[in-house]
Amino acid sequence: MSTLPATILIVDDEVQNRKLLEALLRPEGYVTVCAANGEQALALIGERAPDLILLDIMMPGMDGYQVANILKARPATSNIPIIMVTAQIDRSARLAGLNAGAEEFLTKPVDRAELWLRVRNLLRLKEYGDFLQNHSAILEQQVQARTVALQRFRTAMDVSADAIFLVNRSTMRFVEVNATACDMLGCTREQLFQLGPTQLGAATPAQLESLYDAIIAGESANELTETQIRRKDGSHLQVEVHRHAQRCGADWIIVSVLRDITERKEAEQRLHHMAHYDALTGLPNRMLFYQTLKKTLTQAADGGWLVAVLFIDLDHFKNVNDTLGHAIGDELLGQFSNRLIQCVRIRDTVGRLGGDEFALILVMQDGRQDAAQVADKIRDVLRAPFELRGHEVSVTASIGITVHPDDASDPETLIKYADTAMYRAKQAGRDAYRFFTAQMNVEVLARRDLETALRKAVEQGEFVLHYQPKVKLNSGRIAGLEALIRWQRPGHGLVPPQEFIHVLEETGLIVRVGSWVIASACKQIGLWMRSPIGPVQVSVNASGRQFVEGDLDRDVGNGLFDNGITANLLELELTESTLMVNTERTIASLRNLKKRGVQISIDDFGTGYSSLAYLRRFPIDKLKIDIAFIRDITSNPDDAAIALTIIRMAHSLKLDVIAEGVETAAQLAYLRRHCCDQIQGYYFSPPVSVPELEQMLLEEKTLPPPKRRGPMAAQGAPVGG
Repeated sequence: MSTLPATILIVDDEVQNRKLLEALLRPEGYVTVCAANGEQALALIGERAPDLILLDIMMPGMDGYQVANILKARPATSNIPIIMVTAQIDRSARLAGLNAGAEEFLTKPVDRAELWLRVRNLLRLKEYGDFLQNHSAILEQQVQARTVALQRFRTAMDVSADAIFLVNRSTMRFVEVNATACDMLGCTREQLFQLGPTQLGAATPAQLESLYDAIIAGESANELTETQIRRKDGSHLQVEVHRHAQRCGADWIIVSVLRDITERKEAEQRLHHMAHYDALTGLPNRMLFYQTLKKTLTQAADGGWLVAVLFIDLDHFKNVNDTLGHAIGDELLGQFSNRLIQCVRIRDTVGRLGGDEFALILVMQDGRQDAAQVADKIRDVLRAPFELRGHEVSVTASIGITVHPDDASDPETLIKYADTAMYRAKQAGRDAYRFFTAQMNVEVLARRDLETALRKAVEQGEFVLHYQPKVKLNSGRIAGLEALIRWQRPGHGLVPPQEFIHVLEETGLIVRVGSWVIASACKQIGLWMRSPIGPVQVSVNASGRQFVEGDLDRDVGNGLFDNGITANLLELELTESTLMVNTERTIASLRNLKKRGVQISIDDFGTGYSSLAYLRRFPIDKLKIDIAFIRDITSNPDDAAIALTIIRMAHSLKLDVIAEGVETAAQLAYLRRHCCDQIQGYYFSPPVSVPELEQMLLEEKTLPPPKRRGPMAAQGAPVGG
């Protein structure tokens, strides 16, 4: 064994990396030589071969793989151990490095202790390999006699964290093992010497001999394989094996280096499970569900099967989270998944796609009827309430069904169509199922086009406000205006709100659009206030999502401040359902607005909760009677009674009342007789553009005076629609 310090060649295109490795190796007494690229490294090796090479993979020009391939192909340099130094940690990079001939890897940034140990161990193995190559006769004598030199070699091997086995090819017996190998197998050295490699693994003697011969022939050199070995207690261990052959006189020694990869395999299995299964329910997640569906469709195409995909969404699940908390919601999802599994056969697949969305894959024998029966089973198992930490919760589900090959043959389309059909089931009243139809797809595409156009409209400012007057009945004069949004859609003209407001609500775009409406209305109030028209009160409609997702206080404050207007000129109109969303937050926001002086009115009153409780809790100034009760107020006693009740109740609470949708003189006369405060509708004016409205305001348009009542008072006729 040489007593001279080992020479280590450092090959890296980054000067700081070279200096760092030199600094790390210097305390160990190694002689270092540096090369900045592959070409320079080969030139230095040609002049004087180092004992070990630290080789960077990623270099300009010739990379580390090419350098390693060249060195391992040359007999004079093939035994120089190479440690690849790389920032790449993926398996493909490691395999490429091993295929190029590298013995070890170090990951950047380099750990000093790991560097020292790997360099030391490889130098010892190289020294021993050189010894075998140059002194084979002596090595055979040392192995047989267990000489002092072999003991020194054993000491060198014992410091390795990997198990090392030396196998004589002729006898197929172990001739040397290190301490790690003994610990790994739970055997003593003496016990291992009585065994052979075939007694440790699953390979037969013939298979192992064939493998060793291939290594000796150079056919499987530097290959990294994974296998299982059997320990003394009968348990199995997952290991990574690297083998190479060394000539020993007339015989060959197979050197096997084994690394325990049990923890790595367990980690990989955990990661695989996490990547493919839902943590809450244990069901296949979206990724695995798609993969399973793809495989099922391939098999179905070969076998001519029908495959159904059921898309399941719990109805009003958000209410459970909002009222009982997410922990209860999670428990509900877990219990629901257990009930869902009971509705299918073993060969069917149940998956959770996310949130409260689940999906099934059914291989059907009796056609679509199978899918319908499963859907009915799901609805039936939901009849019994769920017991959730002391809370009894009842839920229903909406189910969409699509069938291969009738509807589609690829996973993405089938799931998309099933989702579309589920949405139709919700529209039908929930707790229902629907099969997908082509017409549904047409409607979905139209909806998607509308949504895309609306997003573009928001970005490009395609909205405009029209205004409809509200008129006092005691004076006939205009008391205020309601700002009503219109969409100037290119190629479609002026689009009324009923054709797009629901999409703005569902997509959340209503928050941005609502902010724009407030800002635009406040700007217009400011312009009128500084013109001959003077101050005019304007009401704008506020969405419930503006309270929850937006900042209504800020929007109103900015609108008032930026335009220098007083708060009493702005009125917010809210529906009853809006008041019920996130109630405490809504109350706090409305009280802040009320303190500013902003007016608050309830729109479409009578069609929602119509609760005296919330009229008392919320800071409300006005009620607007919904058009549904005004339309037939002169011909339907029930509608007339409801309208009269609302007027009297509002006045008792000191609230003003506005009647919406007044279109006839008879409606107007009835409301006048019963002391309604204001009216709004086509009888006086439809919503109009700003120029038309300004003309109306400047002319001070008023209602015609009330006619003298008589037995033949005309009921009037509609003025507009």
